[in-house]
Amino acid sequence: MPNFSGNWKIIRSENFEDLLKVLGVNVMLRKIAVAAASKPAVEIKQEGDTFYIKTSTTVRTTEINFKIGEEFEEQTVDGRPCKSLVKWESENKMVCEQRLLKGEGPKTSWTRELTNDGELVLVSCSRLSTSPVPLSGLFWDTPGHWRLKTH
Repeated sequence: MPNFSGNWKIIRSENFEDLLKVLGVNVMLRKIAVAAASKPAVEIKQEGDTFYIKTSTTVRTTEINFKIGEEFEEQTVDGRPCKSLVKWESENKMVCEQRLLKGEGPKTSWTRELTNDGELVLVSCSRLSTSPVPLSGLFWDTPGHWRLKTH
């Protein structure tokens, strides 16, 4: 079983503003969010299939606690309340599907994967329709990618 535990710092971010745009976040809030998310502090504690993840930026701090295979409440990347369910996709990769608690909007998900070179790759995605055009082999539109290393 992989160990995601550690204090992680970002080494690269891609497409975050595009993701927020697709989610309907206005331009001013997008600029603030992109600036704040450029240097988040991410703390992960893992005990078996139980996780605690704290992400701190200059704008806000989010904390989630979950167990693989059990539904929990959190917020989407743009702050909408949702129910989330995380499953192992492979030995080193977890996938989370999110379902909005209120209203309608793009479906969202995130993945976290440990690479062989010790990076943690976080991908947040939005899906605009139920039958989207594949993007790089994935059925998700507008992925935002972050690469992190422990420090």
